[in-house]
Amino acid sequence: MPTDSHSIRWLVCSAIFMAIAGSSIVFGKTEDNFGPRYSKSQPIYFELGLKITSKGSSSGILGTVPVPIDWPEQKVTIVKQTKTDNLRNITFKDLKRDVRQMVLKANRLNVGEFAQGTVLFRIDKKFIELPADKTKLLLAKKIPSKIKQYLKPSPYIESDHKRIKKLAAEIEFSENQTAWERVEFIYKWVRETIEYEFDTKIHGCLDALDSGQGDCEELSSVFIAICRAKGIPARAVWIPGHTYPEFYLVDENGNGYWLPCQVAGSYEFGAMTEAKPILQKGDRFKLPGSREPLRYVQPTLVAKDSNGGLAIEFIARQITDPAELKLLSGPGK
Repeated sequence: MPTDSHSIRWLVCSAIFMAIAGSSIVFGKTEDNFGPRYSKSQPIYFELGLKITSKGSSSGILGTVPVPIDWPEQKVTIVKQTKTDNLRNITFKDLKRDVRQMVLKANRLNVGEFAQGTVLFRIDKKFIELPADKTKLLLAKKIPSKIKQYLKPSPYIESDHKRIKKLAAEIEFSENQTAWERVEFIYKWVRETIEYEFDTKIHGCLDALDSGQGDCEELSSVFIAICRAKGIPARAVWIPGHTYPEFYLVDENGNGYWLPCQVAGSYEFGAMTEAKPILQKGDRFKLPGSREPLRYVQPTLVAKDSNGGLAIEFIARQITDPAELKLLSGPGK
């Protein structure tokens, strides 16, 4: 049985992780003079997994959880796996478009019985600082094939709709604006036009424009849609409790760079002092057995046979207490 389609909304739009406080940030140099610069990494420990409870007799149980992977601003290390005896194993599966799933399997669960599997991760996370010279970044004239997907529409990002195209055309740039200034103009327009208002339901760009309201998802979607309609690749970044967009620019040699911006919240354009770990990047995912593309990869649960149904509890928590961290990372199953 699949999970509720909006259950992941809790993860994306509610604060469940605490930011690193009191850290001294020392920004370093990038490998060239054009792309973003990164701070020294700060370690974050968090636990991900599933608790599966059978309301009847169930067999052939398969649960999945999206887990973080390496990105330029983070390095992921598995510290420890923990599971109940009735869980067959915990494995990992790499999907297309830079997504990894934790896979949990149980042969059988009786009435009221539960199976649980978790993985403790260490995330060495870096903050992103502005490029040394923003004027050297350009709009891409020739977009690599792997990047072209970020010009296409995706769930709730209707970048090919005539209203979005018309709106993008109405947002005019001046000839003397740099590529950086043009994207920042879109960024400012979205922040000034869409008022932040949290909602448990996800809305598309058109709804957000009609209501003039949205939370981190809708503000990010509108920014991404306008960028794409103007030929600028853009995508969503998913972290615990929040989402923000990235946009794509190139240097004079054609080297491409993804640059973040905080469209909902504090004013951060081209930089990101976000301590939370990245779960996924992108906003159009196709999973095996899914007919339609998904906005993000969410936890799933299926069973070959179940006469009373299954309940799923998604485990996602940051470990900040040193004593608990020592206990969790010690010997065990």
